[in-house]
Amino acid sequence: MRTVLITRMDNDGDVLLAGPAVRAVAATDRVVLLVAPSGEQAARLLPGVHDVLVWPCPWTGFDPPAVDRAGVNTLIDALRLAHLGAALVLTSYHQSPLPMALVLRMAGIGWIGADSEDYPGSLLDLRHRRQPGHEVERGLALAAAAGYELPATDDGRLAIRNGLLKPSPPQQQPYVVVHPGASVPARAGVPEQLRTFVAALAADGHRVLVTGSAAERALTKKVAGGNGTDLGGKTNYRELAGLLSAASCVVVGNTGPAHLAAAVGTPVVSLFAPVVSADQWAPWKVPCVLLGDQQASCRGSRARVCPLPGHPCLSDVTPDEVVVAVRKLIEEVAP
Repeated sequence: MRTVLITRMDNDGDVLLAGPAVRAVAATDRVVLLVAPSGEQAARLLPGVHDVLVWPCPWTGFDPPAVDRAGVNTLIDALRLAHLGAALVLTSYHQSPLPMALVLRMAGIGWIGADSEDYPGSLLDLRHRRQPGHEVERGLALAAAAGYELPATDDGRLAIRNGLLKPSPPQQQPYVVVHPGASVPARAGVPEQLRTFVAALAADGHRVLVTGSAAERALTKKVAGGNGTDLGGKTNYRELAGLLSAASCVVVGNTGPAHLAAAVGTPVVSLFAPVVSADQWAPWKVPCVLLGDQQASCRGSRARVCPLPGHPCLSDVTPDEVVVAVRKLIEEVAP
């Protein structure tokens, strides 16, 4: 058994989407996962990961650190000590794997594979060409090109390690979770609108919990209003996973908790802004209803802030649509 490095230098949701590819490699070899700080929480939940390395990458993320020679040298030294036999560089479709491949070559890794449209010179041993499809499928395709397949018993869903669900503070069940925030503002709903969703769900008889990070407390308080329970800042990542796993349904934008819900098998009402493609980024292999105008003129723009007045791709979603979608998903998964 050799040790294989897999890199995914993005946010927690992106790291969760790399999970099936990680498991494909881990079925044969030992996996060390290299992630940015923004992906560390998810990395430590993934099945098949032997060890996690964390490095503040200067070429990914929305606020990347400056290039630091000492930091690069420290990473190279850490990779050398890991005695790595090979590496796979997982990236989003708009990222180049070549900066990471250069660092890995400097660390002495003898075989490196990645998806790349650019000429890689001597940086890649496997230059794989991506095909259209979901981000999970793209990761699995790269792993397959490197000779790794999921076992027949693995259905390729997102997953977290057995026994790692950390219970959140006790909650009355059943309940629906509304998660209003997103790391990319263009992918989040309008707070006033989300507040009407919470009110409509409560009027339909649901207990509604509103979740968010400590930095989102003002948002979760506003969205919860007088009809939901505000849990902003009250759950860490593992506790959020536990909370989502016990929910009847989750209402959430295209952001990491949507993929965390999929990883724990909870149905998702996805408020999906089409600045990126739903075919590539929608919740994976979990019951899901997609809401939002997927033909809005912002589609495919990758905009971080909505370029159109009034956020029209999501602002036309009505409380009734959300209530009906939640009912539909709960009925579908009812025993």
